[in-house]
Amino acid sequence: MTIYKSAEGEQAVQEYYQTFIDHWPVACQQLKLTTRFGETHLLTCGDKALPPLLLMHGAMANATAWFFDVEEWSKHFRIYAIDMIGEPGLSAQIRLPMDSDAYTLWLDDVMQETGLTHAAVVGESLGGWLALDYASRRPERITKLALLVPGGVGPQRKFLFKALPLMLFGKWGKGKVREMIFGPEEKNPSPTVLKFREFFALITRHVKPRMDKLPIFSDKALQNIRAPMLAIVAGKDVLLDSKATRNRLESNVADVRVVYQPEARHLIRDRGEILEFLMNSKISG
Repeated sequence: MTIYKSAEGEQAVQEYYQTFIDHWPVACQQLKLTTRFGETHLLTCGDKALPPLLLMHGAMANATAWFFDVEEWSKHFRIYAIDMIGEPGLSAQIRLPMDSDAYTLWLDDVMQETGLTHAAVVGESLGGWLALDYASRRPERITKLALLVPGGVGPQRKFLFKALPLMLFGKWGKGKVREMIFGPEEKNPSPTVLKFREFFALITRHVKPRMDKLPIFSDKALQNIRAPMLAIVAGKDVLLDSKATRNRLESNVADVRVVYQPEARHLIRDRGEILEFLMNSKISG
């Protein structure tokens, strides 16, 4: 099983990923963990004495999603930026059934291999779904949850029907789809931002996207979450129903603050509130 369209594409994506690791904003260590579903790769940085913080990226991504955050966050936390299995990082290429406890068992192994009994979690999109799934099944192990446009709460929008006709118009159409999801491209971007654009284009070209719909959490599952939660949702999210996400979280999670950014797209650029939330009543190690 492979998530790549070709062996050459796999090599190209992984080699490009390594260039980001080589220029990581802070000193980091690569770890390869053994889990029951295959090898799991992660990047860890920050003093080992600091409280643990797991970072879980979205679909069609990897730990580089946190490139612009880790320098500041690692001053306060021991960071574990995980490459989710089944995504274009350096972990096993297996995609597990999402309507089961498989991803929870995988994270159990990750926690055991890193020696963690509990941790705070930041999750984005699919990584937000992963964080919620784990927190609902293992509530005693999660101390805080900071979520960016989390999946599995509000329904997914039928964006594919809008995107497919545009994709027929080549580079222009693909650019329009990208803009609808992530917003207008930054003018006069830095070399690093340009590098990320190239990386995302490379991933899009060579990786098979997930086609299964995210399971929607039941009210009972959300009510089982004990950890304080910050959720940031986007008013112009074309992939997820943000209003439904906000309403369901506020109705079912005991300790939650939902921040609604009306002009934001699926990629949340303003993440300043995350560190403030995590630092408030700072988690013990």
